[in-house]
Amino acid sequence: MQTVETLNEGLKRAYTLKITAKDIDSKVDAEVKRVAPTIRMPGFRPGKVPANLIRKMHGEALAQDALNNSIQEGVQKLIADHKLRPAMQPSVSLEGEYAPGGDAEIKVELEVLPDVPTPSIEGIKLERLTVQADDAAVQAQLEQIASGQKSWNDAPAKHKAATGDNVTMDFVGKTADGVAFEGGTGTDMAVEIGSGRLIPGFEDQLVGVKAGDELTINVTFPEDYGSKDLAGKPATFDLKITKVQTAGESKIDDDFAKQLGLQSLEQLTGLLKGQIEQQLNGLTRTHMKRKLLDQLAAGHDFPVPPSMVDAEFQQIWHQLQHEAEHEADVEAAKAELEAERDEYRAIAERRVRLGLLLSEIGNANGVEVSANEMNQLIAQAAQQYSPQERDRFIQYVRQEPMAAAQLRAPLFEDKVVDFLFDKAEITDREVTKEELEAAIESEEGFDTGTHHHDHDNHKPKGKKAAKPKAEKAEKAEKPAKAKKVEAADIEPAAPGDELVQAEPVKKAATKKAPAAKAEKAADEKPAKKAPAKKKAAE
Repeated sequence: MQTVETLNEGLKRAYTLKITAKDIDSKVDAEVKRVAPTIRMPGFRPGKVPANLIRKMHGEALAQDALNNSIQEGVQKLIADHKLRPAMQPSVSLEGEYAPGGDAEIKVELEVLPDVPTPSIEGIKLERLTVQADDAAVQAQLEQIASGQKSWNDAPAKHKAATGDNVTMDFVGKTADGVAFEGGTGTDMAVEIGSGRLIPGFEDQLVGVKAGDELTINVTFPEDYGSKDLAGKPATFDLKITKVQTAGESKIDDDFAKQLGLQSLEQLTGLLKGQIEQQLNGLTRTHMKRKLLDQLAAGHDFPVPPSMVDAEFQQIWHQLQHEAEHEADVEAAKAELEAERDEYRAIAERRVRLGLLLSEIGNANGVEVSANEMNQLIAQAAQQYSPQERDRFIQYVRQEPMAAAQLRAPLFEDKVVDFLFDKAEITDREVTKEELEAAIESEEGFDTGTHHHDHDNHKPKGKKAAKPKAEKAEKAEKPAKAKKVEAADIEPAAPGDELVQAEPVKKAATKKAPAAKAEKAADEKPAKKAPAKKKAAE
């Protein structure tokens, strides 16, 4: 095989490989010998078919396999001989038409990883903001759980429903011209007045109803409603009230804890305190990690492979475009994104650089993910597949370095971050939860000083720090700040979801490792709140 370098510019490399007909033919001969014992042909005993007949019968397929194997071996040899570190999968193409029996000329194009300067990890100073899980926080969570575990008692026949009561009804939704719309009809739907579960204006008109009442209410669907046929339009609902109930007292005691599957109120309180502490520790780590990444980014600047930046940018852009689709004014949201495209590309470049830095730090200091830890990661990821598909997924990950790197990257990165925490000079300061959350949200607290970005709520220069129309892309790991702490993660499902004006659900950002040898930085993009998919009558 002959190799000629045709491009060496920055991080870009290109080569021409010439695979001779002799090399290909020798592989065909080897393949003929390998398959000969399995070939069956009338007139010949098994395994005795002449090689020339095997070539005549299967020569074209054998030659193609030999060429493919030669290309694969050639690319691997090229990478090894030139000590290349590909940033992404090399591009391999056949130059011209390949004629069986002739030479093959192959073009290989790739970008290599840069020589990352030895990262400076000395002198890192960090402040650790801590919050105590006090009794008031635990009590607030107990009361929150109790409010979700209400018992309902049938109200007297003439009782008029008030805020906090539970009303059960049959309903028929109609458009302004009196036509019932799809998904707008249901029976035995129950809702607590004042819960905010239904579309705006619906629950308010239930105040004062009694069991047996029949009435028609008028509503207007929100502009950002999931069904475009109903969004922003008026409608009526014909209601038949079948039941009105009042809330019973929820006493927080041992019996209450037992209803949740626990042994005592003490056990429930301990569980809640542990969960709150875990949340607060997560917020503390998020703040420290962002500060750490800011220092690394500010102290290191080197070229990164454009292909890796392109891949990272496309991941960010795809998420932002998806979020823009759920804005009230989709076109305006997309126009704003386009105006800020360069800012998001700078974020992608920053992420790639941080990923390479963390990888270099980890490799230089013996940070590694053990085989046992990797097995646990694979097993955990396989749980999202059906039992029939799990073995196939596990086999795929073990055979594909890129897939394995994608699973490995978050844990590897966490280990590198923990290593750097151990090296850093850390001072502690106790704050309130509100102060910690404000510090995480603050632009000033996370500006790099060079790129004008923060990790949680990136904004282009000149924009206000208020929440933007489309949530921005750069973020360190962020625990779900608004998540309710439920005992044993038990939260009873609310009945009658057909008319629910659902809370927006957070979309989780998926992470992709840009290359097998460079772990991705974990300043993930934030989960954008997007309207949940609803039925037509919601």
